[in-house]
Amino acid sequence: MDPSIVDKLMAVTSMFQQDMARAFAGTPLTESRVAVLWTLALTGPSTQQALAEALSVTPRNISGLVDALEQHGYVERVPYPSDRRAVLVTLTSTGEEAMDRMREEHAHLEAELRDAVQPEHWDGLEQGIDAIIVRVAALMSAEQAEAEDGS
Repeated sequence: MDPSIVDKLMAVTSMFQQDMARAFAGTPLTESRVAVLWTLALTGPSTQQALAEALSVTPRNISGLVDALEQHGYVERVPYPSDRRAVLVTLTSTGEEAMDRMREEHAHLEAELRDAVQPEHWDGLEQGIDAIIVRVAALMSAEQAEAEDGS
């Protein structure tokens, strides 16, 4: 029996997770902590509430992630300019350097992956991946709505 598309996607997911574990070995970074760093790199300084919403985690969870990243020098909490009660989480120079390295590694990996596919198939590959992302997100959203309706 040939592996299904889901089997193949799960295999790729597993390989990416193994590669991340290898890349983060010897560092205080985890997949969850890196997700915070990526969010900050993409959106700029954010409140912990905005980070929690962006990552679909609880405020308590984001607080622990930010605490750990701050302890290791990747982020810092700074006063919110217009609200003394609020703070912004921002990347430090160490965090920026880590994100620059990750961007370089991603660019290298993307080049390697593109090299595995004939250039005339790139557009189709990207369209297929985009379509799968949209469909999986819709399925997850529908399941979440059903779970919330059932509670």
